[in-house]
Amino acid sequence: MDQNEEIIPGTVPAGVKGWNWGAFMFNWIWGVGNKTYLPLLCLIPLFNIIWVFVCGAKGNEWAWKSGDYRDVATFTAVQKTWSRAGLVQFIVAIVIVVLYIAIVGSAIGALMHNLNS
Repeated sequence: MDQNEEIIPGTVPAGVKGWNWGAFMFNWIWGVGNKTYLPLLCLIPLFNIIWVFVCGAKGNEWAWKSGDYRDVATFTAVQKTWSRAGLVQFIVAIVIVVLYIAIVGSAIGALMHNLNS
């Protein structure tokens, strides 16, 4: 988006659209912090399994519409911090799940081996 281009209220500039890891991982917390409350639907059990993906995909658009950002650069700087934190959280969660599966799998394997001996 050109710096001189006027921002039309109610519209979402092309530079704003895209995936937001912060909205995906921190969904309802991110929503309250960005004054957009649709992510609160992530508090509904089972529904949240799908809604977190909607938050990740639509979060930037919701935050843009609910915020008072002067320009796309300011918006991007704010959301980049959320997105970085969300991506780190996602990677940590994946590592924990893999380690958990490995440890539980090893324990079950050892138990089965001892039972067969």
